[in-house]
Amino acid sequence: MIVVYTSPGCASCRKVKQWLKDRNLPFIEKNIFKVLLNDDEIKHLLMRSENGTDDIISKRSKIIQEQHIDIDAMTTDQLIQFIKQNPSVLKRPIILNETNFQVGYDADEIGVFVPQELRRIAEAGCTGDCPNFGACGKVRSCNDAQRA
Repeated sequence: MIVVYTSPGCASCRKVKQWLKDRNLPFIEKNIFKVLLNDDEIKHLLMRSENGTDDIISKRSKIIQEQHIDIDAMTTDQLIQFIKQNPSVLKRPIILNETNFQVGYDADEIGVFVPQELRRIAEAGCTGDCPNFGACGKVRSCNDAQRA
């Protein structure tokens, strides 16, 4: 299942959600300001990010800048508590499923969230009369347009 961590007023979050809806890909949206993240979720996000805090925390956020907070000096438990108290420090959107992790909307990268089976069908070039065209044909069309 695809999970998208969002915030209100986030243009990239809207793009991601629309992209997923256009491809009929089910997802769970978690607004980080309405649904507080628990310790395990935050640990999971930190573990999934390749570059640790750099991938998911905006060091230019207002609270970090104003209070001169050194994220790198925090223990994991301190960092988790800080994120819980200040969810605005998280970059958005954060998109993940069982195998993929992406921060922000990147049109070239988001295709990894289309199930592999549908990507194979799309690459095979199904046509408008294919029963899967609603999902895979759109993926192929978008990929073709991006390559042009």
